[in-house]
Amino acid sequence: MSIHSRTQRMTVPQLVAMKSQQKIVSLTAYSSAIAKLIDPLVDFILVGDSTAMVGYGRPSTLSMQLEEIIGHTRAVVDSTRLACVIADMPFGSYQESNEQAFRNCAQVLARTGCDAVKLEANQALAGTVEFLVARGIPVMAHVGLMPQFVNVMGGFKAQGLTAETGARIAEDARANLQAGAFSLLLEGVAEGVARQITLDSAMPTIGIGASPACDGQVLVTEDVLGLGGEQMPRFVKQYADVGAVIRDACERFADDVRHGRFPEARHCYGL
Repeated sequence: MSIHSRTQRMTVPQLVAMKSQQKIVSLTAYSSAIAKLIDPLVDFILVGDSTAMVGYGRPSTLSMQLEEIIGHTRAVVDSTRLACVIADMPFGSYQESNEQAFRNCAQVLARTGCDAVKLEANQALAGTVEFLVARGIPVMAHVGLMPQFVNVMGGFKAQGLTAETGARIAEDARANLQAGAFSLLLEGVAEGVARQITLDSAMPTIGIGASPACDGQVLVTEDVLGLGGEQMPRFVKQYADVGAVIRDACERFADDVRHGRFPEARHCYGL
């Protein structure tokens, strides 16, 4: 479906149907302002647990809370009408048991109106994916570099650079697809591994630091806009320096206030 001809919100089945037909475009959002801007430009918006880092300035995604994801996702859904909205399930909200996962995922869908959830899922969690899908919850499975596994992985490092680790990621992908995941998000995965997973998968793959062969690409919007900080991941392409624009505007505002140039009479009432 052409994005320019869309009049209703993109659905999960429509995203799936885009595989091998048209590249899928995604960006992240956690606020109304950004969501409104990107809504007509992307196929799906990811409300990522990366919000913990770009929105709250925390060192990792591990501290993101379920209530925070629900609040941000509701803001994105309420501010958009065209893009499919997918919510990241935070660390600790689905790993304990299938029942815990269903309870929390169902709460996210019911309270936000989003279309699907994303889980960081290796082979051990494929059973949870199957449990959720069987009960009506669409799941995007995230494999490769999984930020919620940062302490196990020893940092934010590219994955699949050896034959052994590449094979393990391929098995994670295969297990989650067999469990019913409608899509795979491949993060920080060796290009050849991501390319082969995409070729082997009947469902769309979304790359972030993976391969141009993936069926779609996602980036953190703050990184695209130059708001992501000084150290940018290798896989990021910065398209603008919005930070410079914001700094300039705020500097001029501060200067006007300090020198009595703002507010002027036209900014006041009852004169």
